[in-house]
Amino acid sequence: MATVVELITYPVKGCAGTSVDSTHLTPAGLAHDRSFMVVSVDGVYRTQRRDPRLALVRPTVSADGSSLTLASAQPESGHGALHLDVTTSAPRRDVDLFGATYRGIDQGDEAAAWLTDLLGTPSRLVRVPPEHDRKTDGLTPGTSGYADSSAVHVLSRASLAHLHTRMAEHGAPPLAMDRFRPNIVIDSLPEGCQGEDWGAEPHAEDRIRRATIGAAELGYTKLAVRCAVTLVDQKAGARGGPEPLRTLAGYRRFSAGGVVFGAKFAVVRPGKLSVGDEVAVEAWGDAET
Repeated sequence: MATVVELITYPVKGCAGTSVDSTHLTPAGLAHDRSFMVVSVDGVYRTQRRDPRLALVRPTVSADGSSLTLASAQPESGHGALHLDVTTSAPRRDVDLFGATYRGIDQGDEAAAWLTDLLGTPSRLVRVPPEHDRKTDGLTPGTSGYADSSAVHVLSRASLAHLHTRMAEHGAPPLAMDRFRPNIVIDSLPEGCQGEDWGAEPHAEDRIRRATIGAAELGYTKLAVRCAVTLVDQKAGARGGPEPLRTLAGYRRFSAGGVVFGAKFAVVRPGKLSVGDEVAVEAWGDAET
């Protein structure tokens, strides 16, 4: 039986995640996931690909979303925690995410100054407007906040363990799961597409097409194409060596381009999720290549 072993939400896109024991899965993903985004003064999204120090920002958001706290992973550097009252009534502004234009609500000069000082580059903080109506693509269409694409990223420990085995073949040490920034981490998946045999088959999440977890249901959208964010040490906020992309390039190349690791899903039915919930696969398909 496969179960959820970790749930992680990322309130501010590109910043550190927060592990939770339970949460509500909304149509746009785990509660508050990627509902805020750091942008340049021109409104262009910031990413760890260019600004790895984003990983040092530890955001926490209240259950009702009315307040946000930004803390630094290196408080000794003089960056104290900043507590913000979230505004949804301020004027909207255009923001750029992968060349697409969306709207954002600027969260004020205090947040901008705090982020600018920590990142070392002029920055603003925006929030998804309540009227945000983004459509995401893939096999199962859906919506999301400021996530790269689909609302939910699922990754299994079996896939990470297999990557570590491959990396060890040329002397590379293992990496933390947080390099891949998943939302839902599961402990194993079935060895076959049906029946009662459960095992630890790497990358079986690639073949899930529909799954029920807790009170919620997910529908597969696409494979997760990996980028240079996986090279960033999430604790140090700095780029490390060539792993994991060097090893993934040897066995996880995608025919459409890039390397893949993990799978993306849209929310078919919202509901409560908890660590320990069973992952009940309702439909399987062939892995994309």
